Amino acid sequence: MQCASTKSQQSRSERLMAESRRLLDEIEKTTQKTQSDVNKKIEQRQREIKFWKQELDSKLEQIVHETDVLLTFKTRLEKSLESCKEPLLIAQKCLLNRQRRAGIDLVHDKVEQELLKEAEVLQGVIALLGRTLEQTNEQIRLNRSAKYNLEMDLKDKFTALMIDNYCASLTNNTPDIRCADNAVKIEGNFVSPENWIHFSNINIEKADKERNNSLALRVLIDGILSQAVSDMHKQCEMVNVAFRKRVKEVKDAKHKLETLLAVVLDEIASQEVNIAALKKAIADKEGPVKVAQTRLEARSHRPSVELCYDTVQDRLINEVQEITKNIQRLKDTLAQAEAELKGLSCRQLSLEEEIQIKENTLYIDEVLCLQMRESVYINNF
Repeated sequence: MQCASTKSQQSRSERLMAESRRLLDEIEKTTQKTQSDVNKKIEQRQREIKFWKQELDSKLEQIVHETDVLLTFKTRLEKSLESCKEPLLIAQKCLLNRQRRAGIDLVHDKVEQELLKEAEVLQGVIALLGRTLEQTNEQIRLNRSAKYNLEMDLKDKFTALMIDNYCASLTNNTPDIRCADNAVKIEGNFVSPENWIHFSNINIEKADKERNNSLALRVLIDGILSQAVSDMHKQCEMVNVAFRKRVKEVKDAKHKLETLLAVVLDEIASQEVNIAALKKAIADKEGPVKVAQTRLEARSHRPSVELCYDTVQDRLINEVQEITKNIQRLKDTLAQAEAELKGLSCRQLSLEEEIQIKENTLYIDEVLCLQMRESVYINNF
């Protein structure tokens, strides 16, 4: 009993030591893997902060430069409303005509965007002539507000980067590492990564918005003072380029649709031939099945012992079953072919309808709008 008890105890001890070694190895590997993953996350976070810091630096430099330039744009203004009225009217007529596009072509495309921009530019020239100085001062204030937000965000990014740089430098042998009570708790003022990105995005978008507004305002002022007509010419040309590009795109799309329609028509013809062949094959099988069934019926009249289930009888029965099965397969295939033909016919109608839509769009853009825009003349003022 002592011997057996000792061996049992020894066996349990050995198993425990083996399990302990396995557990030690597992935990060590897990700890190293986790710490390595944390180090990678810190490096990734450093790259993210540096990226956004560079973005903010770039936007700050742009907004500072734009504000400095805008400060020089305080001078006299001149009016020239008549030169803006006709181009504006034509742009509005083009927008109105393009509302008559149908189906999928009634899209807010590049032409629409450029036309809206052209109308906005012309209306802005008309509306802003009397209050440009006030708007310039307001824009400077908005630029400085965006600049302040960028500077505060940059300051916070710099502090966060310094802290993460310190964290990245820590190792298991760093002298000043320590256990910190309540280090794991999540404070109420923590923000999510999405909100963190959103915060900087808002600052950048606001800076971009104010910078773009400032650029537009400077273009307007510069144009009113010296060559505002140049901007209107440029926008007019951008609209015309967009129109020509759009017309080409619609023509290409119409050509592709016509090509697809030809393919569908060919496929319809082929499918109709296929359906006719299937119907003929079904009809052709009536003779063989009648022959086999007639033979079976005739052999059922054999007298007495001659009414034997011989190989002929077995083969005839198999023949009837085989032909019947094949006829059903042909009928199933015929049903599929007819359904496919119906689908092809629907596709044909859809393509023909889409081609009509493209023709309508071409008439509006190429005939109505482009020819109307040929009469646009912008006076120098």
